[in-house]
Amino acid sequence: MRAALRRPDLRLALIGRTVSMFGDQALWLAMGIWVRQLTGSNGAAGLVFFFYGVPSLLAPLSGLLVDRVRRRPLLVCTEGLLGVAVLSLLFVRGAGQVWLIYAVTFVYGCAGTITASARSALFRTLLPDDDELASINGLMQTAQEGLRLVAPIVGAGIYSWAGGPAVAILDAATFAVVVTTFSLLKVTEPAPHPRTSHWRAEVGAGVQHLWRVVTLRQMTMAVGVALLVVGFGETLVFAVTTDGLHRAASFVGVLLTAQGVGAIGGGLTAARAMRRFGEARTVACGLALFAIGVAGLLVANLWPVLVGIAVAGAGVPWLIVALFTALQRLTPNELQGRTFSAVDVLVTTPQTISIGVGAGLVSVVDYRVLVAIMVVVIAACAGWLITRSASSAQPPPAVSRPIAGDDSAHAVV
Repeated sequence: MRAALRRPDLRLALIGRTVSMFGDQALWLAMGIWVRQLTGSNGAAGLVFFFYGVPSLLAPLSGLLVDRVRRRPLLVCTEGLLGVAVLSLLFVRGAGQVWLIYAVTFVYGCAGTITASARSALFRTLLPDDDELASINGLMQTAQEGLRLVAPIVGAGIYSWAGGPAVAILDAATFAVVVTTFSLLKVTEPAPHPRTSHWRAEVGAGVQHLWRVVTLRQMTMAVGVALLVVGFGETLVFAVTTDGLHRAASFVGVLLTAQGVGAIGGGLTAARAMRRFGEARTVACGLALFAIGVAGLLVANLWPVLVGIAVAGAGVPWLIVALFTALQRLTPNELQGRTFSAVDVLVTTPQTISIGVGAGLVSVVDYRVLVAIMVVVIAACAGWLITRSASSAQPPPAVSRPIAGDDSAHAVV
């Protein structure tokens, strides 16, 4: 990884990505607080996250766009336009302009479906070496988990001190940094493939590739099924805090901090785990760690709960980094965007469903029953995946890739 980090192009990309993550996470909590203060409604505040999540349904179309243009210019344009959109929050003066916050949130979500798959594809071009790819993915996941502990506090603090417009200006400034870093990036990208079939078939090509590659199919199935219950945890953490530990609801912040510390550890060790176990077994181990950690929530005692939630947090980066590294490694360049979008939809949709189901069940079912269901289902997914011999045996498809920085391959963009 040290050799990769000595390359100016990769350092620029990492700086841009880190600044982008900080701005995003600083804005989200502040926007929810902003709407809550303007309207006095918790439901209205919750709609901020709803409007952000709805555009994920458009991810397959975004993936097609990513595969039809060069990724670096697409990122520059999308991030630049989003920075301008965020500045429209400066016109929010009262409850009558809450619709503007929702509109910006929706645009943010739409842009996110584009930038996520475009970044994934661009980083694969920057990192043709599989080992470097895994290490950098682990590094970025670690940075993301660390920023989750810091950025929301910074955003909420700035909001309390100077108001919502100040947070919007901060976020817009981070977009300016991102646009600058990616504009300065010198990377050779292959020419986009022209359309060869009907647009519906083109959109579905990512799912078809995902199904054909046994490794990706098995990992996506295991993670998708597990996420059908993982979303219960979004609500259960409050039940564990108040009913199990007999603490105030605000103590949830302590538990989430423990989870974040564990996730940082998981991010730091994810690449090493992949080198030792392979991608599929690392996903399985990540699921197993999550199941073991969640089991600690069954004990109505502080220390088992803290340790358990930290262990569960450590498992998340293992499965995320391994799954998406395998996706990048086993997918040809012309399908990177659509395959990323397909996996994204197939794993986030079950989680969204389980969040809603969990919120409904926790009021009528003892939280320990739901925790036990989570443990059983997630452990079963881990056990199923770890026994799939094909998951670690299938070689990547033969795909020619340009070397980042090699001006002899295609045009420099």
